Amino acid sequence: MPLSLSRRSIPIRTAAAAALALAGLLASAAPAATAAPAPVLAAPDIPLANVKAHLTQLQSIATANGGNRAHGRTGYKASIDYVKAKLDAAGFTTSLQQFTSSGATGYNLIADWPGGDPNQVLMAGSHLDSVSSGPGINDNGSGSAAVLETALAVSRAQFTPQKHLRFGWWGAEELGLVGSKYYVNNLPAAERSKISGYLNFDMIGSPNPGYFVYDDDPAIEKTFKDYFAGLSIPTEIETEGDGRSDHAPFKNAGVPVGGLFTGADYTKTAAQAQKWGGTAGQAFDRCYHSSCDTSSNINDTALDRNSDAIAHAIWTLSAGTTTPPGDVYESTADVSIPDNGAAVTSSVTVTGRTGNAPGTLKVGVDIIHTWRGDLVVDLLAPDGTVYNLKPFSSSDSADNVQATYTVNASSEVANGTWKLRVQDKAAYDTGYINSFKLTF
Repeated sequence: MPLSLSRRSIPIRTAAAAALALAGLLASAAPAATAAPAPVLAAPDIPLANVKAHLTQLQSIATANGGNRAHGRTGYKASIDYVKAKLDAAGFTTSLQQFTSSGATGYNLIADWPGGDPNQVLMAGSHLDSVSSGPGINDNGSGSAAVLETALAVSRAQFTPQKHLRFGWWGAEELGLVGSKYYVNNLPAAERSKISGYLNFDMIGSPNPGYFVYDDDPAIEKTFKDYFAGLSIPTEIETEGDGRSDHAPFKNAGVPVGGLFTGADYTKTAAQAQKWGGTAGQAFDRCYHSSCDTSSNINDTALDRNSDAIAHAIWTLSAGTTTPPGDVYESTADVSIPDNGAAVTSSVTVTGRTGNAPGTLKVGVDIIHTWRGDLVVDLLAPDGTVYNLKPFSSSDSADNVQATYTVNASSEVANGTWKLRVQDKAAYDTGYINSFKLTF
């Protein structure tokens, strides 16, 4: 809601600061005691709707690119680009690793979350490619989408684990684990030794699902089994795909591995149907490696449970805390945007901070406008450095720009005047900046 007050910059402090101060006073008055280990925070629920939305995008990509997302095909590169864009926007450091297989260029995508002990790396991954005969939504859009949404949940929570978190999406798995082998084989031995665990997720939404857990590492296995036991869901040891997915190169290099699986073309037994439901005498996934492995080839309950299990394992095995809400600096005064005119700015002044801005600076933008595609929106750092938040788009006819952008501003001094700059670059539509805020 617009305010009648003049533009202002208000650091909003949380109650956590007062609590910490009180705790400090109490500690100084009390005898010294051995600190108890920090409790492991519960992982957030992973929204099934978000995971399904990623699967919808992967299906659309396959449909637009010959019906598949296979290695060397345009559908695979489009899939990699989709995942990378999501991670870049969420504050991850991403890199594409190229390799060649069967005469075509392949890609692995690696995403690192800032912070954590670089000598203890917890990694989770999945293969992103499909076979050439279908879109590969269960195999392995399901694992890829769940790992992606778990990574985005790490960003939303601003999770600060003790271990460093890394996520990977592998290419050419269907040709013999080519991408993951390339990654592991090209890691120096010293870097491989820093990986404390690799978690693999290949097919976790099978339509006639089982609940299988890898038994390669006792600690990782127990983490998953304990989670499902808490849901009163029995599990079995995964044997159908043992050594046939991307955990194998890591295991062969001496890295502790684990993972989840809901079954492929093996047949569900009567005993398994009795404890898990579904249909006995039928494959866990009748569309395995087939053209019918589409967005309708997913069991939502299995996908939801396994996605939450991934988050549970990431939070549990990496430990850490969630960063409390940061200080907010906000301008709530309206600033009119001239139609097809000069750029205008809204400003906030940051004071009292030390050092540089964070690598995951949150920029909250609320612009009311009747054709947002006309607008170019930039963040201007105190030294004048420009960070583009939204480019001009003649085809984007929707109303308003109401979004939170993540900017790597770690090279900028925090204190100073930050500006949101908006310019309308086409005629006929009007609007105004309703509010602009920075969260440190």
